[in-house]
Amino acid sequence: MSVNMAKTIKEERLRWVLPIVNKEIKLCDAAKVCPYGKRSLERWVAIFKEHGEEALEPKSTRPKTSPKETPIRIKEEIVSLRKKTKVCAKKLYWELRDQGLPVKERTIGKILKQENLTRRYRVKKVKYKYLKALLKPGELVEIDVKYVPGRVAGRRYFQYTAIDCASRWRYLAVYDNETNYHSVLFLNEVIKRFPYQIKAIKTDNGAIFTNHYQTYKRSDFSVKTLHALDQFCAENNIIHYLIDPGKPAQNGKVERSHRSDQETFYDRNTFYSFSDLQIKLLLWNIEYNNLRHCGLSGISPNQYLANYLIANPPNVIA
Repeated sequence: MSVNMAKTIKEERLRWVLPIVNKEIKLCDAAKVCPYGKRSLERWVAIFKEHGEEALEPKSTRPKTSPKETPIRIKEEIVSLRKKTKVCAKKLYWELRDQGLPVKERTIGKILKQENLTRRYRVKKVKYKYLKALLKPGELVEIDVKYVPGRVAGRRYFQYTAIDCASRWRYLAVYDNETNYHSVLFLNEVIKRFPYQIKAIKTDNGAIFTNHYQTYKRSDFSVKTLHALDQFCAENNIIHYLIDPGKPAQNGKVERSHRSDQETFYDRNTFYSFSDLQIKLLLWNIEYNNLRHCGLSGISPNQYLANYLIANPPNVIA
């Protein structure tokens, strides 16, 4: 036997009231199993007998009047002044106060809103259409350095990161120091491992990447030295871009990559030696290059390069 459940409050109340009214069950017996209580049943039965089935429809318990409600005469005066003068609630408050009608400014504002007399400001939403630059693999590579958290076997180490902006392919290397020599060494390793020719790199303004803010020790500070990384880039026909000072978001892909390194790799691993760090970092980099990326529409960097390599055979630099 199937029992239809009540869909409204009125039907639920009728389900308890009708057996009592039809004398199929006593009210005291129904109250023992009714979740609403005996007093509720008594009240429902009484109003059903007096006003019928429609009386069981729930009504709002909101009071119709309030002792602190603004008199209708003052409401009409506020509406009349608003339509006549078109002034704001604050000015209406001042004018009513001078007339001896102390009404709060907030109350005046609520009355104007209820009467649809408030000004509706039309906010024009500016829609920006961002054009995504279609880069080719190797057209721009972001490079940055991250401190390896803590110390490994009592020593500090530094992680160099290079990420291709088109494919999100990464190469990581860890060194025991961060110098001009290590920057050149790292870029040379990236060139050998990346299957396409690197045409441009982008770095911050650190001393290991540029001498843009370094000078000779002279009084005029006008002559700058040429950085070793810039020399290497010039020899390999690579353009070296610098981000604006204090704007790491311009190197956003490598910065986001460092966040993944911290949360997924460094926070979950312990390193016992430098070689242990290198091995685990290599495995993590392989895993990262095989992860699906939202920026690549759900494919991994290796899949992106594989698809691109089929259509565009690379010029590998030995």
